[in-house]
Amino acid sequence: MIGRLRGILVSKQPPWLMVEVGGVGYELEAPMSTIYDLPATGKEVTLLTHYAVKEDSVALYGFLQEAERALFRNLQKVSGIGAKISLAVLSGVSTSDFARLVQAGDVVALTKIPGIGKKTAERIVVELRDRVDGLAVTLPGTGAQAHGAPLDPAGEATVALQQLGYKPAEVTRLVQKVAAEGDTAESIIRKALRAALGN
Repeated sequence: MIGRLRGILVSKQPPWLMVEVGGVGYELEAPMSTIYDLPATGKEVTLLTHYAVKEDSVALYGFLQEAERALFRNLQKVSGIGAKISLAVLSGVSTSDFARLVQAGDVVALTKIPGIGKKTAERIVVELRDRVDGLAVTLPGTGAQAHGAPLDPAGEATVALQQLGYKPAEVTRLVQKVAAEGDTAESIIRKALRAALGN
């Protein structure tokens, strides 16, 4: 099992990353919470990883914080939740905020995350309430720094949000609503996710 990678960040195209370790390029999927805090491409990065093997595929997921990886793994123990929804959860809400929602039994707020319906939200509250105690006090990465603005921030944000599970029409509406001149893709994504979740 691959538990951690340390190498050079070659590329980041949300939700995909590539890290070169000893001449080998590892392709990983990561939540936006991790992508916000990544260094510029060409710099060294250390990622905690989750290695997933299925019948027809092998996938590697990367996280900057243990709390993110722990929540990613715990979420997939809930019936009906896979890696895609787990990444959407981590991208849409911090680990500490998620823990508070679960402990408060806030099903309505949880259903605002892409892929989570009422029944799934109820299962999350029941099955994870006892597992999120440590996450409520963990400070999440907020990624205030933007490392080099892309050529088309709104376009990059649009693609990333669609990959997180939002419908194209909804993404267009969110991006148009929150994007401002000078915004980076990361800041547009962050504001769009807050708007989608009603924050």
